[in-house]
Amino acid sequence: QVQLVESGGGLVQPGGSLRLSCAASGFTLDYYGIGWFRQAPGKEREGVSCISSGDGSTDYARSVNGRFTISRDNAKNTVYLQMNSLKPEDTAVYYCAVRLRVCVLSPGEYDYWGQGTQVTVSS
Repeated sequence: QVQLVESGGGLVQPGGSLRLSCAASGFTLDYYGIGWFRQAPGKEREGVSCISSGDGSTDYARSVNGRFTISRDNAKNTVYLQMNSLKPEDTAVYYCAVRLRVCVLSPGEYDYWGQGTQVTVSS
């Protein structure tokens, strides 16, 4: 069975950093699209970043481009999201998800989802 488990969320001050992890089981990351998404209270779920594990191509939302970096460790079947220069508007539950194609930033295109991890940016 496919399972995704997010970790690494927490409380951080504005300007700080966090590193989120998404550990996958039941499949390998190669030739799958893995995306990070977030949803704040009262907001729609939005794409943050994604990586096509087969070819390594990546994509970022304009709001996080230059601050966040997605990466992968195929040996550990894990995808990471390094978040720097965090802002209060980054506060949300962050989810990872799997698509059986190359990555896109559209939540409706993904097949499997993790349970999410809370990120709170506040002074």
